[in-house]
Amino acid sequence: MGFTVNIYYTGTDGNARKFAEEMKSSGLVKRIRAEKGNLRYEYYFPMDDVETVLLIDAWENEEALDFHHRSPMMKEIAVLREKYNLKMRVQKFKEIT
Repeated sequence: MGFTVNIYYTGTDGNARKFAEEMKSSGLVKRIRAEKGNLRYEYYFPMDDVETVLLIDAWENEEALDFHHRSPMMKEIAVLREKYNLKMRVQKFKEIT
């Protein structure tokens, strides 16, 4: 069963947007989108909160996400998150069939 994860990255001084930009320019976004089971990996910028970036991340199943979480990319993401001193809030939505 597919599902979507919304991750809100929040920082200061535009750091959330800088994080998203570096995720893309470093090639991490492209690599994640190419992972087996990834259905969507997109960043959005809320109009009413310039210090937050929303990541919408969708996966075919839990196994695909578990594989992603065990990949070396997770360490790269964590390093960038620390570099930009971001806080995270996560929401998970399961597909209803």
